[in-house]
Parts: sequence; structure tokens; C-alpha cells
Amino acid sequence: MARRAVQPPPLRIEDLPMFASDLAIAEAIVGRDNAEKWVRERLPTLASKPGFPAIDDFHGGRPVALVARFYESYLGTASSTTTALPGKADASQWKTKSRSRQPG
Repeated sequence: MARRAVQPPPLRIEDLPMFASDLAIAEAIVGRDNAEKWVRERLPTLASKPGFPAIDDFHGGRPVALVARFYESYLGTASSTTTALPGKADASQWKTKSRSRQPG
């Protein structure tokens, strides 16, 4: 009886080192089966977009955190910074009553 090879779990962007190869980034973004096609066909377009990080020659890969940040912005999933930090409420943004109370 032949043994089936156990596939490693899918690669996630959080699993990558600080700097990663284009193929590793592609596997985390589109999966192992589509990674080579993504590198060949999609990466050249993305690499020319403003904000997509270049390969860092010193580290030999793209900065993964910046790739993730690019995709957050590109997909519109970036977190909003308009909310106050816990314990740091801004009273100037609170609603006030639009009319004054008349003594009755």
C-alpha cells in the first residue's frame, strides 16, 4: 500500500520571516498551487504600483510587514485611526444637545 505524502499546512503571511522571497509571499497570498503563476503574471503589475515594497537587496527579500500593509490599503481593510485609544476619549467630538431646555 502506497503512502500519501502529507501536505504541509498553507503558508500564512504571519508565518513569514521579516523579509521573504516573492515566491514565499505569493504562497501566503494566493496559495501554493497559484504562487508561481502569481509571481509570473501578477507581481510585475503590483511591483509597479505606488506603495508596493521593493526587494531589499541587503536582506534578500521584500519586507513582509509592508506587503501586508499594502494589501490592507489595496483591499480597503486597513483599520481606521479615527477612534480614540482606550482611556483617551476626545470630548470635543461628543455630540451636544442642539436645543436648550426650557424651564417648564
